[in-house]
Amino acid sequence: MDNKMLSEALISMLGAGNVRTGELMKTHTTFRIGGAADYYVTPQAEKQIADVIAFLKKSDIKYIVIGNGSNILVSDEGFRGVVVELGDGFSDYEFLQDSQDNSDEVLVKASAGMKLTRLGNQLAANGIAGFEFATGIPGCIGGAVRMNAGAYGGEFKDILVSAKVIDDEGVIRELSADELELGYRTSIVAKSNMIVLEATLKLRKGEPDIIRNNISELAAKRRQKQPLEYPSAGSTFKRPEGYFAAKLIEDAGLKGCARGGAQVSEKHAGFVVNKGDATAKDVCELTDYIKSEVMGKFGVGLELEVVKVGF
Repeated sequence: MDNKMLSEALISMLGAGNVRTGELMKTHTTFRIGGAADYYVTPQAEKQIADVIAFLKKSDIKYIVIGNGSNILVSDEGFRGVVVELGDGFSDYEFLQDSQDNSDEVLVKASAGMKLTRLGNQLAANGIAGFEFATGIPGCIGGAVRMNAGAYGGEFKDILVSAKVIDDEGVIRELSADELELGYRTSIVAKSNMIVLEATLKLRKGEPDIIRNNISELAAKRRQKQPLEYPSAGSTFKRPEGYFAAKLIEDAGLKGCARGGAQVSEKHAGFVVNKGDATAKDVCELTDYIKSEVMGKFGVGLELEVVKVGF
């Protein structure tokens, strides 16, 4: 399919205002790295997503789905295909149980593009507890379900009831927490290339002031321990069984190690940060070196948690 036909097809499904060409991905990722995508589209309804994905699959056109653009590293050459962003059109939430009833349990349904920090602050204002651990994670609901996001002793599997997804056949389905096969930084969504549309969470009533204080304390810990002052994709490597990636990297003497504008954070060795105009090539050279050094010194293989796109 030529570019003109593809552009016309996307515009017919989504409207001209939701289709862009040559969009620099560095402006849409928390790493602030990445070349241009051929097409960047922003559906505003579930049917539009389903229609676009079905069309792209039928036409054998490469695509990726993103939310906040965290946890990904986009190639310097960009992405030859269509980037589908679930953003403002999918950033709402609702309570499924009356928070005034006699039960302490509260069910919350949140759309895939809802940012975790925004949702956490909204829940705190409504006296809903249990989401504090996720409030500072720089991602959206969709990615959090896909990767079973976690921090400070909490994981999404602890609060997830179900998720609405588009499966690999283009069918919209509701999957229970068990069916989602949530593991360490993975799920059936990631394994089967599904797309999360929304998630239902089981939380509980609490005191707004206490919840806000818990969020503030965790935010202070993040500021103290994590290099939030620099762009990054979050934790760079998965935790190897029986080890901690950051400790292995630090013990290998790699804190501050750099390639171009990419550097192992001097504050937290588990983060590779963009110190200024880092390229994807810089990051790849640095992470390959880290993996080689850790394997050579400790015999432990490190696996990227960051997902490479366009390579």
